[in-house]
Amino acid sequence: MQKRVNFHIDALDAMKKYPKELCFKGNLELLKRPKMAIVGSRKPNQYAREMTHILASKLANAGVCIVSGGAIGVDAIAHKAAGSKNTIMVAATGLDKRYPAINAKLIQSMENEGLVLSQFTEGTPSTRYNFVLRNELVVALGDVLIVSYADLNSGTMRSVEYALKMGKKIYVLAHRIGESEATNRLLSETKAEAIYDIDSFVKRFTAFDIAPIKEDEFLDYCKSSPTYEEALKRFPSRLFEAELSGDVVVKNGKVYLA
Repeated sequence: MQKRVNFHIDALDAMKKYPKELCFKGNLELLKRPKMAIVGSRKPNQYAREMTHILASKLANAGVCIVSGGAIGVDAIAHKAAGSKNTIMVAATGLDKRYPAINAKLIQSMENEGLVLSQFTEGTPSTRYNFVLRNELVVALGDVLIVSYADLNSGTMRSVEYALKMGKKIYVLAHRIGESEATNRLLSETKAEAIYDIDSFVKRFTAFDIAPIKEDEFLDYCKSSPTYEEALKRFPSRLFEAELSGDVVVKNGKVYLA
């Protein structure tokens, strides 16, 4: 059951107009955490999908709460990688709806363990303008904005416009020429800074006491060289991320630290 937020959220003062009403399901304590907004295309390429997953996972592991809009593509990848307990979703509908339907289970997990916010009353459907308002709220909540993939003239660029107006720092993943042309243009216009090394990026913020680095339970677990099946059952998403980042290797059906 949704409830109303009955206190002022200072970060939302950066919006053009503070929401008249803000409803939620989940854990409001997440609003007290350091937060980074991650947004991007609904159809990112494979590189962007993998790097978004690794980035969101490592930030969450370092104590940063990931904020996004619950859409398919980059949003869903960021939410999943962060884990339900470490993410905030901003909805573009009333909270009696779980939109998009394909992400219904993900949204439900965030309602139960994370936080889902909406500035719309129950029964409010998804409309084009509601997504615009949703994007502004996502950007306002984040201490910085990360855009992992975006095409020119995409809806993601509206989020960038908000970030620029709010004076938020913008970071993007580095892409090849002809890919993610919007973020490449932001770099060429010096409106954003590229993330070339994820570990360095995470340390850059945790070094300033944004959050302490937590021990990696998964890597500690891998010291015992478990079987691939055991590791997959216990840490399904973490195993995938660690393989991609090169932190672990799989040999003869077992997982070893690299």
